Amino acid sequence: MIPLKYNLRNLRVRWVTTLMTVLATGLVVWATVLTFGLTDGLDHALRVTGDPLDLMVLRKGANDETSSTITPDMARQIAALPGIAADGQGTALSSAEFVTILTKPRRDGGGTTNLIVRGLTDVGRALRPAFQIVEGRDLTPGVNEAITSRQMAGRFENLRIGESLDINQVQFRIVGYFEAGGSAAESEVWADLRDLTGARRQQGAISIVQLRAVDAAAKKSLTDTLRDDEQFKLNPLDEVEFYENQSSASIAIKVVGYIIGLFLTFGAMFAAANTMYAAVASRGREIGTLRALGFRRHSILTSFMLESVVICLLGGLLGCLATLPFNGLSTGTANWATFSEITFAFRFGPAVFLRGLVMALTMGLLGGLFPAIHAVRLKIVDALRSR
Repeated sequence: MIPLKYNLRNLRVRWVTTLMTVLATGLVVWATVLTFGLTDGLDHALRVTGDPLDLMVLRKGANDETSSTITPDMARQIAALPGIAADGQGTALSSAEFVTILTKPRRDGGGTTNLIVRGLTDVGRALRPAFQIVEGRDLTPGVNEAITSRQMAGRFENLRIGESLDINQVQFRIVGYFEAGGSAAESEVWADLRDLTGARRQQGAISIVQLRAVDAAAKKSLTDTLRDDEQFKLNPLDEVEFYENQSSASIAIKVVGYIIGLFLTFGAMFAAANTMYAAVASRGREIGTLRALGFRRHSILTSFMLESVVICLLGGLLGCLATLPFNGLSTGTANWATFSEITFAFRFGPAVFLRGLVMALTMGLLGGLFPAIHAVRLKIVDALRSR
């Protein structure tokens, strides 16, 4: 077996071509891992939003919140059903909410897009993951105040603390920023239920009732009752499935990302192959000498493959490390299920980096294979005579 230090010495001697290949591979891995981090962040935002015990109760025939209408009396009847969990004060975790969509301008002249504004009461906060006010304060009902997330405040005009959001010529003052575990709730503006329905001239309107069951059996019983009982005849949706169905934007980004990654990978493979072919051409005498010393062809093949893999893995590691400054960076995309914008953060976990390194390993193996085969097929006499 050819010693490893032989390969390391060759990489050091040919440091210019080695460095260029490392950088080319690193750039490919960096771009691809960025795409992986983007899709993982969007998946996380939609995944953590849904609780396995939560139901979203809509009008029969409605498949989204904005097209649903439930009467206040019906909402009270739902909250009184057995099997609904309660908070520490014994209040049923059943939240009557009103959802509306406004077209508002992005900051810095980024055009306009749809913005989700949700009217809810204190109970609704307990149904969102890890809800907390992180800056400013929570809104006070009855005085037209609103809260949102830092990400939304940075992306939309009039959503920073102290600014006012116009809703039907009623000014809602932004008084705080909240977090909700990185969920889709952070893509919304929240106001008091009565304040929002009053501003929209729809007093008493309710779009949806969100509730949490005490356990899986109670959830099934509630689902059956709300769907089949003549008193209700509503459309109860599993919250986890509801948000999974909104992941079409994530799928589109993944497809585009994988296509781009595939083309970039082919390019990096050719770069690695070119480097190794150049190495073979310039090291003919070395190869002949190794053969004359008794090293077998499979040892030389392994040696050249190892060099290619080391070069590409170094590039892959460099590309993965270069994405770290983007970790947690907020961005957004269109949510085609609601025709609004959803904000989320880049996420670069171990699984994302592993995919990047596997991609680099593939480049090294495939890029070094044919040059290595060419090297071992050289005849000893011809190799010793080469320059």
